[in-house]
Amino acid sequence: MSAAPTTGAVPDLEGISIVLPARNEVANIASAVEKCLAVAERLSPRHEVIVVDDGSTDGTGQAVEAIARVNYPRVRLVTHKINLGYGAGLRTGFRHSRFGLVFFTDSDNQFDVSELEYFIPMMADHDLVTGFRVYRYDPVLRCILSWFYNRLVGVLFGLHVRDVDCAFKLMRRELVQKVTIECNNFFVNTELLAKARRWNFRIAEKGVRHYPRTAGETSVRPSDIPRTLATVFSMWRRIYFPTRREMDRLRADELSKSSVSEFIPARD
Repeated sequence: MSAAPTTGAVPDLEGISIVLPARNEVANIASAVEKCLAVAERLSPRHEVIVVDDGSTDGTGQAVEAIARVNYPRVRLVTHKINLGYGAGLRTGFRHSRFGLVFFTDSDNQFDVSELEYFIPMMADHDLVTGFRVYRYDPVLRCILSWFYNRLVGVLFGLHVRDVDCAFKLMRRELVQKVTIECNNFFVNTELLAKARRWNFRIAEKGVRHYPRTAGETSVRPSDIPRTLATVFSMWRRIYFPTRREMDRLRADELSKSSVSEFIPARD
């Protein structure tokens, strides 16, 4: 991997929205937002960083509010009053995004967001570019389970990417608008890629560096595995053999708008 990306800015016509789902990330969120904002500023004059606070109880929302007060609307805070899940956080962030390119990553600083600059040129020929972790700083058991999961997803969905759950993805707005996110949990990465492939969007992948978590705790628990597997098979059926009722019903709209609010700083 070269020391510095060789890429121009995102065309002004498109701009870029960066979505950061966050739950109880008060120790990481300020630096995550600052890094994303710095990268977005280099890429395009039309940019925004959207933090979706998914029912945090540790002051994550207040930390983002402080940043948004001086950077709005380049930094925006959208809040779930209660914890709705990682997938719900992404769905909310996508709904609030405004620009032609939409990128999301996690708020725990385990990725170097500046590597997003390597992804931009690939969007000339693709609709979605997903990262894969060149080396994972995760527990051994989690890495083993991930390997088996990637194989399972490959068989079920014909989705042969190296790291389905890598939270480093850049997409065109057309894809974000077409793919209805139904899943509220961490299966959202699989759902996003599976539906993109099903609807013939062009997908590419590129390696990214992964770093150890320095603060906070992961939201993924072993207890998530059975539920995630059940969701995988259920989603496979809905994607390939949907009922008429499922085709007519947009479950993404089940999320009550009353449970979501955006922080808008008062004008002086």
